[in-house]
Amino acid sequence: MAYKNQQEFIDALEKAGELVRITSYVDPHLEIAEITDRISKSGNGGKALLFENTGYAYPVLMNAYGSERRMCMALGVQHLDDVTKEIESLFKLLTRPKENLLDKLGMLPKLGQFASWMPKVKSGKGECQEIIDLNPDITKLPVITCWPKDGGPFITLPVIHTKDPNSHIRNVGMYRMQVFGPQLTAMHWHKHKVSARHFEAYKKAGKRMPVAVALGGDPVYAYAATAPLPENVDEYMLAGFLRKKKVELVKCITQPEIEVPADADFVIEGYVDPAEELIWEGPFGDHTGYYSLPDWYPRFHITAVTHRKKPVYPATIVGIPPQEDAWLGKATERIFLAPIKMTMVPEITDMDMPVEGVFHNLVIARIQKEYAGQGQKVMNALWGAGQMMFNKILVLADEGTVIQDYTRLAQYVFSNLDVATDVFFGSGPMDVLDHSCSKLGFGGKMCIDGTRKFEEERDDRNLQTDLDKARMLKIEDFNTFPAIHAVNLNLIQQYQLPCIIIAVAKSGNNQIKQLHHDLCSTIPEMEGVKMVLYVEHTVDPVNLPVALWRFCNNLDPKRDQILYTATSTTSGGKLFHCLGLDGSTKTKQWDNFQRDWPNIIVADEATITSVDQKWDKLGLGSFLPSPSLAFREQLYGVEAVAKID
Repeated sequence: MAYKNQQEFIDALEKAGELVRITSYVDPHLEIAEITDRISKSGNGGKALLFENTGYAYPVLMNAYGSERRMCMALGVQHLDDVTKEIESLFKLLTRPKENLLDKLGMLPKLGQFASWMPKVKSGKGECQEIIDLNPDITKLPVITCWPKDGGPFITLPVIHTKDPNSHIRNVGMYRMQVFGPQLTAMHWHKHKVSARHFEAYKKAGKRMPVAVALGGDPVYAYAATAPLPENVDEYMLAGFLRKKKVELVKCITQPEIEVPADADFVIEGYVDPAEELIWEGPFGDHTGYYSLPDWYPRFHITAVTHRKKPVYPATIVGIPPQEDAWLGKATERIFLAPIKMTMVPEITDMDMPVEGVFHNLVIARIQKEYAGQGQKVMNALWGAGQMMFNKILVLADEGTVIQDYTRLAQYVFSNLDVATDVFFGSGPMDVLDHSCSKLGFGGKMCIDGTRKFEEERDDRNLQTDLDKARMLKIEDFNTFPAIHAVNLNLIQQYQLPCIIIAVAKSGNNQIKQLHHDLCSTIPEMEGVKMVLYVEHTVDPVNLPVALWRFCNNLDPKRDQILYTATSTTSGGKLFHCLGLDGSTKTKQWDNFQRDWPNIIVADEATITSVDQKWDKLGLGSFLPSPSLAFREQLYGVEAVAKID
């Protein structure tokens, strides 16, 4: 369904019992983020929050997309898979043979629907231009500061409009904007993004680049701005398809080359001058759960701010998962499953992106397997498909399991896995936020092929791992290794998985490589283990969600893999293999890692105390302690850059 504007969406949330109004004063500097973090981690995403008393003229809407139900409400569906099914039916209709005139005539209504989804530029002013300020001051908006080491306040839910200077094709994206002054922000667009290419084109042409930023309006706009659409596909066509009504656009006041949604709450107009010096932007507590560290980005000069008469400022926070952005990612996972399998990888039947993988780090795909080597074929296809090029760890399964049941999935994958032949390593483009790469934006990838194997894919020289032997492992077996702080054997004992997680305090070069060799060569029961995941000594390996989140973030699979191979002494001379993966923090001292390593994101003590003291006045129910308290011991120092001794 189409919402008339953001206020209609807020009303719908409130009617559905999905919104809490907070009338007590809450400071946009850190406090709004801390409260939202507590609510978003309280179970099922908590409620949407409308902060009505911020010390500014405008209320702040947070966590609006932060649950499956609210994400479905934003997209106007009962279930996220409803969109997948509709896209599949469209593909089938468009691609089936049209054998006669009646078949072709039957397409006309659907073609009419396509036309009804295309955005339309209307004449005159829009609701977003009821108030026009040509002497703008962005500091009058309640722009939130999310985390204590952020470089400043950031606009976190901006729908940013640019155009190619040659083709004039529009792009709509979402990139954070750090506020530096009344008429100046940064534009944090990465080199892989379409807006960055537009910037380079304007630079080559020697022209200023017009830009407009919309906030609010129909909630589908923010989702469309994050969607991984092919270049030159208009995001507002996707928005029109989702809302079943075309998006009405109006020309900006001071940047008339750019059109924005007529129903937006705020529009920030301005330009970027490619001839100008860049600005040092960041740090920023990012969706990986770590700070993204400062770098140079373009300056955005604000020429006007327009808005509705009673606007609401929308914002979001990202950080240690789960957060609101998990549901934006889940929508993308479901919506783009159909185009992937129907146009690029037809054997894919399902996909899943676990929240611990923060989107790009971990992707699970299920395929209909029909021949040997099909897993590698899918691996190569996915790593070449749009933003899937940023994927770090790809896990493949087949029709023998349900990939959303992680216990059954893991048991199935490990039962089919020979770590010597079924784990593939490569390298390629990575998200610039991936701090584990030795080089910015370029690093290692890994595919774990857990599909059933055909005869051609098996190597009979390799030992079939005996899980009964692994079950004989005891914590005491690891006590002779002083670097080991804790061991999780629950994966073996409780879940019947030939995998263990070990927390290690590093104090020497190549220490984990040597430790892995020593464990596998001196503990006989390790012949029953296929994989060892190593994490930092500050991480509790028994806390699986946290351990996997830290592990996936800190791993460069190609660089950090150690395959131990030896002849088994008990199985007729077959080869025993155990794969070690080093998901620990990397340093210059012990790992020759030359980049700064970021800290994880934790709220400061003053903010936690302040929110604790005002909790009873917020109307949010029983007291919720700060999620940050559970992560204090995992910090290295207090700055955005980790200070590792």
